[in-house]
Order: sequence, then C-alpha cells, then structure tokens
Amino acid sequence: MGVDVGGRRKGFDVALIDERRLVDLRGHLDGHAVVELAEANRPTVVAIDSPCSCAPDGRKARECELALNRAVCGIRWTPDARSVRASDYYGWIVEGLGLYDALGGEAIEVFPTASWTRWLGPRLGTRAAWTTAGIERLRLDGVPARTNQDQRDAIAAAVTGRQHSAGLTERFGEIVVPAAQAAPRDPT
Repeated sequence: MGVDVGGRRKGFDVALIDERRLVDLRGHLDGHAVVELAEANRPTVVAIDSPCSCAPDGRKARECELALNRAVCGIRWTPDARSVRASDYYGWIVEGLGLYDALGGEAIEVFPTASWTRWLGPRLGTRAAWTTAGIERLRLDGVPARTNQDQRDAIAAAVTGRQHSAGLTERFGEIVVPAAQAAPRDPT
C-alpha cells in the first residue's frame, strides 16, 4: 500500500497493489480512512511519502535527506519539530507524522521522486510527463488512463513498498528507495 500525504484539506491518496495490478486507488482520504483501509487489506508494507521524523532540535534537515540528496536526487528538507509545527507550509508533514502514529509503526518512509529517479533516470521535461511515462513502464494492470500527480506518487510508493518486501531496496537512514538495479518492470 502506498500513501501520498497531503495537508489537512487535501488529504491522503492511497494505492493498493498486488503482484501485477493496481487493486484500489483512492483520494482525499483522512487518516482514519487510511488506517481502516490498511486494517481491512493487511498489506505486506505500507509505504508513506512523508517524513517519519523531524530533524534534531535546531537542525534544518535530517541526515538521511542529506545523504539521499547526494546520492540520488534533490529532496525538500525536514526541519526540527518546532519549526514543522510552527508553519502551515509543513502541515502535510504534521499529517504524515500523525498517520505513522496511527499505524503504530508498521510503515516505511519512501520518497517517490527518488523511486522515479532510480527507475527512469533523472527527470527530463515536466514532472507530470516524467511520472506518466514511469507509470506506463511499471506496466501494472488496472491503472486508469488518466492519473494525477498524487495518484502517481501513491502508486510509486506502493511499488517501492513491494520492492522493499522483496529485498530490492536501499535505505538512506529512514528513507527507503529502490535499489539502483531494481528495474521498473520488476516491481516485486
């Protein structure tokens, strides 16, 4: 199960996959609905596109983000908890942290941009065109002809989770990304 995290108004987008197909794709869910979906479907892995922790007090980024930035692709920094809670800009991170708590530690942190980069190479052109091409290369059955960016990122999170359960990922601290050799056609 992959989860793209939005702020309180936007909600969560969720993709549920099995070995070769998209089983369910939902948008604008609240945290309670995501937890219910996870409990009802019992996915092997819940992969969340949101930081699972904040930087240490007084820091503007986590070490895992700095390492990922050097090795794979750029990433937005997650500052310390006080900074996160003091700014509406980080509302999506607050929502994500709440989801991790509600799931009781049964989730991994993923970053779909890193997944897309590992599967497709560095982005060329628009993010929408890049990830749309990526969805096609994943060749999952059941994907709607049209998807938005949040849906594509939820699907990427789910595929990253599937790869993680198959031992085809690499960790940058808390962040799980596809291993460099994990091809998009082989998401399991």
